[in-house]
Amino acid sequence: MHKIEPATLETGNAIAMLRTLNINLREIGESHAVMEVTVDERHRNYFGGAHGGLIATLIDTVSFFPRPLLPSGKTCTTTNLAVTYVRPALVGDVLTARSELMHSGRKLVSLSVTVKNQHDKLVAHGNATLMVSG
Repeated sequence: MHKIEPATLETGNAIAMLRTLNINLREIGESHAVMEVTVDERHRNYFGGAHGGLIATLIDTVSFFPRPLLPSGKTCTTTNLAVTYVRPALVGDVLTARSELMHSGRKLVSLSVTVKNQHDKLVAHGNATLMVSG
């Protein structure tokens, strides 16, 4: 694989999937990243709360944005994603996902992610493993 252009807040927020879901990249840190979404009608599941796929997408996507990864121009792909749902998110909730780089090896990177609502209550947490090249 070839080296890609380093990601920025602007290019991260230009990702079509994120625009479709109204997910916003808020912060790129040295070993963390933050994304946010306000749950609205497009995110509803059958029961009226946030679809679990929205939360899984947050956990997966925020994992790519700590500075040593996409913001450094590295090509990455998810090899493993685990999500634990703790409480439902409702329409109107503001969800903030924060990834933390736990381990960075030559080819594999491990991250831990929390998703909290606007009341700082844990909604979900997860772990992602990314394969890095370039």
